[in-house]
Amino acid sequence: MVALILGLVAFVGTNKSVVLTVDGQSSDVQTFGGTVAEVLQKADVQLSAADRVSPDPDTEVTDGATIEVFKAKTVDLTLDGEGRTVSTTGKTVADLVSELRVSSNSAVSASLDTALEGLDDPLSISTPKTVTIMMDGTSYDRPTTAGTVKDLLDETGITLAATDRVSAPTSAALVDGMVLKVTRVQSGAEETVKEPVPFDSTEVPDPELTAGEKKTTTKGTAGEMVRVFRTVLVDGREVSRTLVSETVSVPPVAETIAVGTKKKEAAPAPAAPAGGTAPSGGNWAALAQCESGGNWHINTGNGYSGGLQFSASSWLGAGGGQYAPIAAGATPEQQIAVAEKLRANGGWGHWPACASKLGLL
Repeated sequence: MVALILGLVAFVGTNKSVVLTVDGQSSDVQTFGGTVAEVLQKADVQLSAADRVSPDPDTEVTDGATIEVFKAKTVDLTLDGEGRTVSTTGKTVADLVSELRVSSNSAVSASLDTALEGLDDPLSISTPKTVTIMMDGTSYDRPTTAGTVKDLLDETGITLAATDRVSAPTSAALVDGMVLKVTRVQSGAEETVKEPVPFDSTEVPDPELTAGEKKTTTKGTAGEMVRVFRTVLVDGREVSRTLVSETVSVPPVAETIAVGTKKKEAAPAPAAPAGGTAPSGGNWAALAQCESGGNWHINTGNGYSGGLQFSASSWLGAGGGQYAPIAAGATPEQQIAVAEKLRANGGWGHWPACASKLGLL
């Protein structure tokens, strides 16, 4: 009897009443002691690695103790554009945001007091970040919680033309420190350019003009070409142009030049000088043979040139400039014609040495 009484006392002394709460659902559990883990095992509460238990599973239980079990649940979410599945023991979106240790200023696709059990769609969280925007010749930093490039463009009111370019795809996720460049491309602008069209020049034989003589009979005039280009501008600067059309608005007028073909007439025979022998082609040839060795185009640089060794002043003074700048550039006939003028004004004394030698003085 004593042993029975002692056993009953021991049973009553070791029996404990524990309140077990699993995800907010409470129940009373009778136990003979042991640890929290043993109580949960006896209550058939299965734990995963992500579940949270308070107090710690190794804690010894006491009578009247409370054990709380927070079963982990999985949540699909996108954090700054990166999709993932997380396990959490939180009850609300706010609990999850706190567990993830993201900024409280983050943009969240659901209100913070929304129960995680009530989420219909994956949760989207975008943390605060600063993006540098370069556009239209300016650059500035933009704090934002937008998730993608498109979200940022919408947020800032930046409108893109169909031809504009962005340095990152509009679907790309934003990251802190990102540099986003918007390039304005203007395509299809047309530019009209007027350019001169050169005229052609044609030479036509003319039997009325002496050989070597030229005369412009039709004056040439340049025309005008109108070219239309389509240009491409990038940030206001031209990077390419394509010819769309070209039209001759004013046609050029060709120049016509008459070129003489008539043979030159021989120089007339010189008249006989008073008191002297009448000069002849033979006399001039003999004089040239004496003066220059018969070389009608000689120019030694001594101030005299041509077959009859004209000085520059004598040649030009007697009208030789109409044939050539110096006598060496003229034909023998032209030189004789000039010599005749000199002889008419001064006789054979213009060539004293050779004229005396030839008996012309």
